[in-house]
Amino acid sequence: MRRRPSTFLITLKRAALPAAALTVMAFFGIYAVAGPNGVLALGDYKRQLLKRERDYAMLDQRRTMLRNRVALLDPRHANPDMVDELVRRELNVAHPDEVIVPLP
Repeated sequence: MRRRPSTFLITLKRAALPAAALTVMAFFGIYAVAGPNGVLALGDYKRQLLKRERDYAMLDQRRTMLRNRVALLDPRHANPDMVDELVRRELNVAHPDEVIVPLP
């Protein structure tokens, strides 16, 4: 005599596929909201972007200043004031009648 499966096992087998599908959908849904690339991380990415844009603007301003200084030191037509400042600072040279005021 063959034993028939219980109604509980039949119901469990029927519910297994939908339960697995719901579990997978819930996982991906939670990952889309709270994951590293999810909706909640979007605010942090925007803050990082603003900070990097400010850093880039500051570096761009510094690059412009350095480009100007390099142009003033061009060997074909060097700016005498810039050359004088650079020589005095790098070689620690001063005229005998000058007074040196140290700056912090």
